[in-house]
Amino acid sequence: MNKYLKEYKWSNIAAMLRNNKSKPAECHESANGKLVLISGATSGIGYYTALEYASHGADLICINRNREKSKSLKAEISQKYGVACDYYIADYTHLSDVIRIGKTLSELDREIDVLIHNAGVFLTKKTITKDGYEQVYQVNFLSSFILTYMLMDKLKTQNQARIIYVNSEGHRFSLAGAQLDDPLWERHLYTGLKSYGVAKTAQLLSLIPFSENFKDSNVTINAIHPGDVKTNMGENNGKIYKFFKHLFINTLAKSPKLSAIALYYLGVSQSVKTVTGKFFNFTTEEIPAPHALDAEASRELWEKIVSSEVFRDI
Repeated sequence: MNKYLKEYKWSNIAAMLRNNKSKPAECHESANGKLVLISGATSGIGYYTALEYASHGADLICINRNREKSKSLKAEISQKYGVACDYYIADYTHLSDVIRIGKTLSELDREIDVLIHNAGVFLTKKTITKDGYEQVYQVNFLSSFILTYMLMDKLKTQNQARIIYVNSEGHRFSLAGAQLDDPLWERHLYTGLKSYGVAKTAQLLSLIPFSENFKDSNVTINAIHPGDVKTNMGENNGKIYKFFKHLFINTLAKSPKLSAIALYYLGVSQSVKTVTGKFFNFTTEEIPAPHALDAEASRELWEKIVSSEVFRDI
């Protein structure tokens, strides 16, 4: 029997369903002089979030895979808003890229005001990366974990910083939790929804130790379900999935501009300045599934990662 089932509360499920129909609160405060890092900024949620911050005066550093799209984004933002926009190229399926970017950013001679982990992937077939991790787990969780870890010391020395994970209500698909005993899906049946749920659960679990590490500093770390919005997520899968996505998911999806409004609110609004370690549905604080609140699992996850071979290079 699933050990988390007894911890479920119908009131929390009902709150999630209500929140899924809500609209994000808006923030009209300026972001002039702030530096904002966004991963996966050339399309979907990341793209609109970059525009939202730039329109309020923030300078940007974007972490993307595609160089030509990055150049185009930089030109568009510079022309429209007159703010500084730079980019780094990194493929999150290669942890060497992540570590390289982490080292560069940790030596940046400017404070990072907002760090938004948005890059992600959804796969219907199990894929193992050259680094030896399941790809959805590596791209959606491990890469952002490594980057946050590498920036911890820098962020602690700053006046303030806010870290935001673009998470998902999809974490609820992983009913058994982060599946720490079978990371390569050798004993469990792999499905796209389950692997996505595992990665997003791991991301939420990591909020617990990161919040503890940022205690007594002016750094906050939170996660957000960005709404059921239309993105390119999953477009790399087969014809059947894409047919289903375009016919059912996309037709009901909202504009990713709403996600950008929510991410701006969480990154700038004074009303959430000291809030940390929380999960938001848009801008409404929400209680995630019980398996994403397991403190013991969060400690085990942390130890597994920081003692792994990849951390020898960090």
